[in-house]
Parts: sequence; C-alpha cells; structure tokens
Amino acid sequence: MANGWASDSAVQDQIDATITDAVLAARSRLPSGEGSTDCEVCGDEIPAKRRSAIPGVRTCVACQSVRDKRPAFTHINRRGSKDSQLR
Repeated sequence: MANGWASDSAVQDQIDATITDAVLAARSRLPSGEGSTDCEVCGDEIPAKRRSAIPGVRTCVACQSVRDKRPAFTHINRRGSKDSQLR
C-alpha cells in the first residue's frame, strides 16, 4: 500500500505507541510508596494480602469498590459525528 513517505509499518507503529503511552499513564496513576495499614476512607484495617499485592494501597477492598463504580470521564470524543466535535 502506498503511504507517501511513511514506512509500511507506520500505522502499526502509531498504534503501538498509543498503547504504550496509555499503559505508562495507567501505571503512573497506581499507588506507590509507603502504604497504609488502615483505610483512609473508613478506618478499617487493610488485609496484609492486599497490602502485599498492591504496594502503596491506601483503601480497603470495600471502599475501593465504591470508588471504582464512580463514572470516569475521559473527555475523549468517541463519537464520529461533527456535532460532538464542536462541543
């Protein structure tokens, strides 16, 4: 397929770079550093297995489940209509 000056694998390289960037961004949002033995939200003790599985964890399973159920707004236009792009 003719792409002008781009190499044959340019599209796949762009996909790979996008995925790599997304993975690095997600990893940067993971908790790190010194974790907590008690939940910051409810004060219950965080189980030792959870603390060893997720370094830097600060919430118990129940509180984290509530946080995970909240809608996450990414501000990325996933619709292809022109109207949604003008907003």
